Amino acid sequence: MNLLKSLFITLYIFAGLGGLITALLMISEQGLISPWLGTALACAGPTVFFSHIMLMPRARTSANLNIVIAAGVIGTLLSLLLPGEPSVAAAAIAAAVGLFGSLVYVFWYSRFGAPGNAALTEGGRLPEFTLVEHGKSFRTAELTAKPALWIFYRGNWCPLCVAQVREIAAQYRELARRGVEVYLVSPQSENASQSLAKQMDAPMRFMTDVGNHAAEALGIKVKDGLPAGFQALGYPSDVPRPTVFITGAGGQVIFCDMTDNYRVRPEPATFLAVLDQHAIV
Repeated sequence: MNLLKSLFITLYIFAGLGGLITALLMISEQGLISPWLGTALACAGPTVFFSHIMLMPRARTSANLNIVIAAGVIGTLLSLLLPGEPSVAAAAIAAAVGLFGSLVYVFWYSRFGAPGNAALTEGGRLPEFTLVEHGKSFRTAELTAKPALWIFYRGNWCPLCVAQVREIAAQYRELARRGVEVYLVSPQSENASQSLAKQMDAPMRFMTDVGNHAAEALGIKVKDGLPAGFQALGYPSDVPRPTVFITGAGGQVIFCDMTDNYRVRPEPATFLAVLDQHAIV
């Protein structure tokens, strides 16, 4: 199933862009008031959405992307209602495909099922795993001597993940004032993580989860979660489910968010509130 999702997201992005370009070319030939106006609107929704989050990364979006879905619905209706024989059928089909792709993206691709196991639960302790930093291995016990905020993110290729890391960097002083260590964990290469670390004005610890073994121990490993084609850039096919948790000194989990939608993530203020609630100040 995840392999199908990996293929879908790549095809969806390129199909939306291709549909938009085709529609604009047809509009240039037939004029603005043609069925292809609807196709352009239906395909513009996903194209503008992905362009926006890539050029102006943000850590979260609305759950259902109502504007993208509305653009698809209105575009499909326009492609059926506007005059333009004999291309009305082709325009309507292309618009409907754009709408269907957006629905699949929002309500299927973006969603996760239940976690694979209950290893990561509030009140429980972290299972044993090993992470790597600057070529050195660290076991769970070595990483939980003091309170810590943990962010498992998918990699530099994910604009929402990068935006989330930037948010945490902006809150770093407040976290450090509370004596909290910040671990940013991904399965990507150390070189990729250090490249991201250099962009952050905060001494956070970027850890490598080699082979996604820690993610697997926590029950948040997503097999074949990388969009098809990104393997060529050196990223591993398996990724962690975007997850945030906080541990107290000793490794007890006091907060955990394993989102069921990769586009919906907790606000940084939530972490400070949890730490204050547990008197970690």
